Amino acid sequence: MRLHADVLDEMEGEGEEGSVMASAVLSPPLMGAAGAAAAPPRLVVGYALTKKKVKSFLQPKLVLLARKNGISFVSIDVSLPLSEQGPFDVILHKITSKEWQQVLEDYHEEHPEVTVLDPPSAIEHLNNRQSMLEEVADLNLSNFYGEVCTPRQLVITKDPSSIPTAVAMAGLTLPLVAKPLVVDGTSKGHELYLAYDEASLSMLHPPLVLQEFINHGGILFKVYIIGETVQVVRRFSLPDVNAYDLLNSVGIYRLPRVSCAAATADDAELDPLIGELPPKPLLEKLGRELRSRLGLRLFNIDIIREFGSKDRYYIIDINYFPGFGKMPGYERVFTDFLLSLAQSKYKKYLSGT
Repeated sequence: MRLHADVLDEMEGEGEEGSVMASAVLSPPLMGAAGAAAAPPRLVVGYALTKKKVKSFLQPKLVLLARKNGISFVSIDVSLPLSEQGPFDVILHKITSKEWQQVLEDYHEEHPEVTVLDPPSAIEHLNNRQSMLEEVADLNLSNFYGEVCTPRQLVITKDPSSIPTAVAMAGLTLPLVAKPLVVDGTSKGHELYLAYDEASLSMLHPPLVLQEFINHGGILFKVYIIGETVQVVRRFSLPDVNAYDLLNSVGIYRLPRVSCAAATADDAELDPLIGELPPKPLLEKLGRELRSRLGLRLFNIDIIREFGSKDRYYIIDINYFPGFGKMPGYERVFTDFLLSLAQSKYKKYLSGT
């Protein structure tokens, strides 16, 4: 597996070409000797992203590869009317404010020919962990190379003192993973805690979701969806909880995030029963189903395999426009995806639709 450092080292060795990253937002077409502008790009992608997302996503290799294929990335100024910017073929965005969502919806209504990745109304479905897994709960993939489930969970919106009673009434088994109910695009929205005993539950801060912890051999599978492409990587995850832990642990523990590239387990020597990737047909079927149900084309699924089971999987999270920069070879996959959008638009143009 090739990490971020590998890509950056390559760029440093590319001389002048590597230095193009200084203008990650592509500059206007250069003027030739005859004064004529260079041929315009085939696809103009306007992006409205946070500074952090721009840095992690618009990496040098992606920018250069896209440019070579006639794709131009242009920054959108969210402080200015969107109608005064562009024109765009595609709008790529990850801004969660209600104001921006309304601006984008109004713009798309006036410019239906522009591809919006992805519709704000569809993304909003993943911003709440109560609704996030609803589309998974009734998936019937049990006879398709494995069984896909969701952990039992409970939503708590207020009154921490009522949590122990609510957990008992729901029949949930300790330990429980506590996650913020709302995914707001900040690091706080991804904070995780593990509650070992009933008494500590009232120390949690609603609104939150409580999920039963499922032993999974300390390995998590991150399944990236970019259009019709499905790619999976292994990550080291949380260690299993045994009977000794339950008897000797009390309180609430903040859990580390396991999404960083440094947590990769792709090159580690693992027990095949733990480290074996989920079957490709299962992941492709799951990707198709969720693309259709969610109405999204850029997301990832966090999956674990129940320890001791060969084919029982649990989806524990779904994230919109995740850190694709951590996905090996994402530059080529994303460029091909954008080119497929251009091809689709061209075919519609030729057919008159």
